[in-house]
Amino acid sequence: MKSDRFKLQKMKNLTFIIIFVSLFIFSCKKAENTNTAPQPQPVNDVMYFPPTSSSVWDSTSPASLNWNITELNNLYPYLQSKNTKAFIILKNGKIVVEKYFGSFTSDSLWYWASAGKTMTAFLVGIAQQEGIININNKTSQYLGRGWTSAPLLKENLITIKNQLTMTTGLDDAVLDDDCTLPSCLIYKADAGTRWAYHNAAYTILDSVIVNASGMGYNAYFQQKIRNKIGMSGFWSKTSNSNNIYWSNARSMARFGLLLLNKGKWDSTAILSDTNYFNNQISTSQTINPSYGYLTWLNGKNSFMAPTLQTVFQGSIITNAPADLYAALGKNDQKIYVVPSQKLVVIRLGESSGQVMLALSSFDNELWGKLRTIINY
Repeated sequence: MKSDRFKLQKMKNLTFIIIFVSLFIFSCKKAENTNTAPQPQPVNDVMYFPPTSSSVWDSTSPASLNWNITELNNLYPYLQSKNTKAFIILKNGKIVVEKYFGSFTSDSLWYWASAGKTMTAFLVGIAQQEGIININNKTSQYLGRGWTSAPLLKENLITIKNQLTMTTGLDDAVLDDDCTLPSCLIYKADAGTRWAYHNAAYTILDSVIVNASGMGYNAYFQQKIRNKIGMSGFWSKTSNSNNIYWSNARSMARFGLLLLNKGKWDSTAILSDTNYFNNQISTSQTINPSYGYLTWLNGKNSFMAPTLQTVFQGSIITNAPADLYAALGKNDQKIYVVPSQKLVVIRLGESSGQVMLALSSFDNELWGKLRTIINY
């Protein structure tokens, strides 16, 4: 190492718990390297958007961004060891990294799991923008009375916003929390007083949109989002249960780029209601500050995890930039968006080792490696 390139390394050990059965431990080693004369990364404020009608997608090299190529090459075997099928990094909209593992290709389809929640929240924003719903209205206005088995007085407390923020008060500890039948939607607490990661309470937003728009859910989504930004893929609905989105990795990256650009695709506003979008990526209630509208938020002082009623101190991904927000799905389906770095990071695959909903230790492990590559 050159004498004028001297390095000082600070090591911090931070352990915090987030797992779902009893305790989940994030063991984080935060390494921060500082040089006496740090190399600035090239800055280009012009966001690139790939054409919607072709497979063309401009790229830029990691070397041109002064990324650490050695650490980047070390990342690939790690991703493969963690059962990754597809991995993409966008910088300013351009592809910097695109890797597929095993027999998975750029055309292969994979499920988003709960990462699709964030896209549903975005679609709800479009429906409100068009005036066909109001998120402050009670859900029964769109589904009719008796969509739950809660007493009518309690059911009428539940609004669309409660569904977006996981605060319906419906019991997430039922035998099948994916079941959307009224008999499965049981009163636990008054809406707005309890945060719980409840799939069924979220899923039924698709019926709200169908009833309000008079269109099928796939058709409405395709018209309002998919076709406008050049995505592929479809929602696959199980009767009285989950509605799961399937697509290739690049389609996931397109939606991530739409989130990065605050709801605009190039100069076209897909979601023009900036207040709604800003609320989607901001703390939505006081119980779990790390949750917006069906979107996970980094950099907050505490968080809650699926299946638990415990409040954990610290942010959800300590190795990642504080302004990161994310769509997180079971078995580590990930869309990470970092506005300060103009980054979108996509991961599809099998579970990295812990079969969990949304959050997992993979988040922090991955960003521990990315920070050595990107040097943010």
